[in-house]
Amino acid sequence: MRHALTAFLAAVSFSSIAVAQTPAAAPPPAQPAMVQPTPTPQSELPGLIARDMEGLMTLYRDLHANPELSLQEVNTAAKLAKRLKAMKFDVTEKVGGTGVVAVMKNGSGPVLLIRADMDGLPVVEQTGLDFASKVRTKTPEGVETGVMHACGHDTHMTAFIETAKLLSSQKDKWKGTLVMILQPAEEVGKGARDMLEDGLYTRFPRPTHAIAFHDAANLQAGVVGYTPGYALANVDSVDIVVKGLGGHGAYPQTTRDPIVLGSRIVTSLQTLVSREQDPQDPAVVTVGSFQAGAKHNIIPDQALLLLTVRSYSDETRAKLIKGIERIARGEAIAAGVPDDKMPVVSVKDEFTPSTYNPPEFAEQMGALLKGHFAEGRVVKTPAVMGGEDFGRFYRADKSINSFIFWVGGVPADKMAAAQAGQITLPSLHSPFWAPEADKVIATASEAMTVLAMDILKKD
Repeated sequence: MRHALTAFLAAVSFSSIAVAQTPAAAPPPAQPAMVQPTPTPQSELPGLIARDMEGLMTLYRDLHANPELSLQEVNTAAKLAKRLKAMKFDVTEKVGGTGVVAVMKNGSGPVLLIRADMDGLPVVEQTGLDFASKVRTKTPEGVETGVMHACGHDTHMTAFIETAKLLSSQKDKWKGTLVMILQPAEEVGKGARDMLEDGLYTRFPRPTHAIAFHDAANLQAGVVGYTPGYALANVDSVDIVVKGLGGHGAYPQTTRDPIVLGSRIVTSLQTLVSREQDPQDPAVVTVGSFQAGAKHNIIPDQALLLLTVRSYSDETRAKLIKGIERIARGEAIAAGVPDDKMPVVSVKDEFTPSTYNPPEFAEQMGALLKGHFAEGRVVKTPAVMGGEDFGRFYRADKSINSFIFWVGGVPADKMAAAQAGQITLPSLHSPFWAPEADKVIATASEAMTVLAMDILKKD
């Protein structure tokens, strides 16, 4: 892996130098031989990263094998904080729970926040990797489960550490302030808010810029994707308690069946998107769980519907939630349910806001990456309906230039097989998701360092 990666990076990032070094006709004897230009800091990055790759993969495998659930990232935070301290960052732990804030001041200039998330998911790993997670624990709800980095946060943290090393070891090439944060609880939409509420923008230097990346399960390994404007969606979890009057299944006329009413609500909810939403303003209303009853011949007293609701703008979000409340109540009235048994609609507090890349800044960062990497390695990608609470850092101060981008993790052979219809690729959160980690880490480290060096460039 290491040797292949070195060759890959060298082929991509040193192509212009190779052209410059192609032998040419000998100059006239009176003229001295041409002196090759000194490589720029950016052109040195692939070699520096390649030399670190063995240690980075050791760290990655350790993080992958030892995931921790949201709000439980104690050991993960401690081991990474130790590394940041060794790089001479001013490190504060336990920010917003288990969050870590590492500050490095290097003269006057912009304040750049670089973020990685730390939490794993309650997923039983099925990748077959030698270092697959065997961790088991109980969720806050008391459910015993395996734990897995099924969303690639282990690659995020590893690239974060390499970016910190590259920047801290080259302080003569930039100026300003680095605020590097390790964020807990991204998967439950809580960590960014907790860190902000614990004084991220008041106890520490307030950022002028913020960057992050996420691995992607639909891009080839080493390809960078970026999206100006809305990049990821608002994510709401909505519960609907459907009340009824239970009784014997043989005598339904004596009951108010919450299963039938719940079914009507499910089907009517589909019209929120298909008939009430502007087709050019995407939205999703999915009923992910329908729970009711315990026996064949008993009509229960109530049913529970669990929904995920996705949108981009706050206006659309509010419209969808109001629509859910209206449909639930309307169907209940049509079913003859009395006022004291109307459905109860509740929106969970762990709301993940949409993530927005200010378009002008996103295009600037995208152009910078296109100018650095070989043609075809940086592409513009459409917005997705996934959620990512990195958006909270921009929402807390919209003067911040904020940018999150994707780094593909799908091996080239698997991407080709999928495009040929031979296989189906696992998605993020799948127990089978195993990105080509060395390429994700190398590409992300290089991209984040290039962006940071530009944002913090010297005059």
